Amino acid sequence: MQVNETSRREALQKIGLFAAALCVLPLTSCSDTEKKQEVETVTNKAPMPFLIPPKTVLEVGPLGSNMRTLIRSAQTNTQFSCVEAVLAPKKIAGAPHKHDHLDELMYVLEGTASVLMGDEVVEVSAGSWHLRPRGIVHVVWNAGDKNLRLIDMYFNQNFEDYLEEIYHQIIPEVIERKISFEEPGIAKRVAELDKRFGLTYYPEKSQPIIEKYGLS
Repeated sequence: MQVNETSRREALQKIGLFAAALCVLPLTSCSDTEKKQEVETVTNKAPMPFLIPPKTVLEVGPLGSNMRTLIRSAQTNTQFSCVEAVLAPKKIAGAPHKHDHLDELMYVLEGTASVLMGDEVVEVSAGSWHLRPRGIVHVVWNAGDKNLRLIDMYFNQNFEDYLEEIYHQIIPEVIERKISFEEPGIAKRVAELDKRFGLTYYPEKSQPIIEKYGLS
């Protein structure tokens, strides 16, 4: 499937506007100290300009998903980062979880993302934006019959580093060694990553979603 490059460029232009808005308008969960630090960061260390050139289509990985970093937090003075992700039909992006520090802003390029937000399910169609604030249990899945492609922005944390370690280091090792994520060494690495990035998972919430939407 060929991604509409015009849609991608429009999405990236919109990202800049949303990023500016979220950096200026503090979320209610931020403390006064955090707000002050964010203002000082933006004022004293403005990021340098950069260009994101067009990219080839991101292919689905061996486990039914994939990601690549578009903007690193280091490029924006840790204000935000941005990744592109793809999720195959009938796949769920991990287990329901919540973040202690991270706020996520998603733009759907193709398909429809189903998102658990607390006890509510939200359908986010192509061309739509969805904000997932910190502290709310959530997960994304693809209940459709076509690939789901999206852009995810991360505020307050270099979450692209977490994803790159999972997708580009741990998953390839699991596949190469033909082991599961429950293998003690792998489980320890993932647990350390979760702790470092402030993630709490709720795997018991996965099965009802998998059964209801026919996911694999």
